Amino acid sequence: MPRIRHSIEIAKPPAEVFAITNDIDNWKTLFNEYGHSEVITREEAGRFTRLVFRLRNREGGEWQSWRILDHDLLTAIAERDEPLYPFRYMHLKWTYEPVADGTLMTWTQDFEVDPALGVPEPEVVARMDAHGRENQQRIKDFIESGARQAGTPA
Repeated sequence: MPRIRHSIEIAKPPAEVFAITNDIDNWKTLFNEYGHSEVITREEAGRFTRLVFRLRNREGGEWQSWRILDHDLLTAIAERDEPLYPFRYMHLKWTYEPVADGTLMTWTQDFEVDPALGVPEPEVVARMDAHGRENQQRIKDFIESGARQAGTPA
């Protein structure tokens, strides 16, 4: 089972970084690959929020996922739902830890590539790893620039 983990420091408080990066409706602005992002359902239960959402990439691929936000621990866990392809499964965990200059945001992805994809797993892992690092840098630059702050529309 491949695992990709990367971290980046963002010079903003953890709660702000958590709020901005878990605002699914604005992922089309935060990430370079989404043409559409939409929350379908939102359930609030104390410190937790459960989101079901749809994403569409710029190539037209679309899928549904769920995400549980822990607003106290500033942690998000998620899974890709339907369709799973090109994966057999995709589990994600995002953490936001305070550091001297702001937030250490860490993304961990555990997954298995569907063999029907026909692309060697090491190649998929390398692409996903590079893509995740690019997105984290994009998000860091976006948040630190002040282009978007928690609670303001994108």
